[in-house]
Amino acid sequence: MASQCTLADEEIGLSSSIRAPLLHNYHGQLARQRGATFARTCFNVTNALSGVGVLSIPYALSEGGWISLVLFFVVAVVCFYTGLLIQRCMDADPHIRSYSDIGEFAFGYKGRIIVGIFMYIELYLVAVSFLILEGDNLDNLFPNLEFQFLSQTIKGKQLFLLISALIVLPTTWLRNLDGLAYISAGGVVASVILMCSLLWIGVTETGFQLQGRVLNLSGLPTALGLFFVCFTSHAVFPTIHASMREKIKFSKVLVISFALCTFNYGTMAVLGYLMYGDDLKSQVTLNLPAGKIGSKIAIYTTLINPFAKYALTITPIALSIEEWLAFHLKRSYSILVRTLLLLSTVLMALSIPFFGYLMAFIGSFLSIMVSVLFPCVFYIKIYRASSRRNQFEMVVIVGVMVTGVLISVVGTYSSLVQIIFSL
Repeated sequence: MASQCTLADEEIGLSSSIRAPLLHNYHGQLARQRGATFARTCFNVTNALSGVGVLSIPYALSEGGWISLVLFFVVAVVCFYTGLLIQRCMDADPHIRSYSDIGEFAFGYKGRIIVGIFMYIELYLVAVSFLILEGDNLDNLFPNLEFQFLSQTIKGKQLFLLISALIVLPTTWLRNLDGLAYISAGGVVASVILMCSLLWIGVTETGFQLQGRVLNLSGLPTALGLFFVCFTSHAVFPTIHASMREKIKFSKVLVISFALCTFNYGTMAVLGYLMYGDDLKSQVTLNLPAGKIGSKIAIYTTLINPFAKYALTITPIALSIEEWLAFHLKRSYSILVRTLLLLSTVLMALSIPFFGYLMAFIGSFLSIMVSVLFPCVFYIKIYRASSRRNQFEMVVIVGVMVTGVLISVVGTYSSLVQIIFSL
């Protein structure tokens, strides 16, 4: 969610003429790193995988129970494998440099359109989740604040959500997002700080107790959706691969990055569940004791990235709208489009202020589609001749696809039901 949702240097336009030129801002200016070293590529992939999923992974474990940790590791392995499939798809043609290119190479122009649609929807919902996250955590830091506007009283999460939107609004108007890109590239650092803060609070404040359910079947769909959010940054893998100096070593990069992120996410999940058990909220920062220095460090660290990433996330959508409406050369129209786009995400966040359920929906529907099903389908299409010779791999891929479809259907239905009944 994982964002989660980063599309470094990715061409996700709904037409071949629509490019997202500013998407190079992700992952430390990848577009300027042609010939990136092995270590730098490891950082880029690890950063891509380190998103807001780290906040909800303890909640995911509380939803599924301790045994769901096994499924967590299975999800990590599956996403790692589909990352390898993406690498092989890129090896089929040296001109492939983006995820949309893979879709077009496999299925023509329709493939590019389908990939673009799913990626835009994911970007939009991730932007919505950023606003919900900001409102929830600021309300936790500064409780009981309210504002009187005409005859209406705005307070709590809604007030901070609106304040966050006003703060990020000017950043959406920017043409050069270089400064924000460097802040958003701190996902790895933020994840480490959050884990250390949680460990410190557990040692000094709450303590650790073996509590929680062994297995909760009713919560497994939500847990699986949130697990997939943690490991789904496959849309940026082609760009990172294209920027690497020794592309043949990309598989080793995936091994290292997935191992590091699996350790980080797994540690966060276990620490959070040991500390708070079934009382865990959708974001572990909402459980932290108020006023403690460790809590403040964790929450402030959590708040910085979404403020920077919102503009980076929403701008590709704005660019395509502007291109479609022929507004891309008119500054005033561009500001109008971006303002209305932000306003729509605010309305969505106010209407569906459920971070955990929204992230579960993103993971169950969009993340599984983009990071599990698409790589399998593209690989089979591109290597259909050799696939007939390697029957074992075909069985594995088909098994992954069938399982992915089942999890996606059940998880999407479950998350939508939870959202509807929570309204």
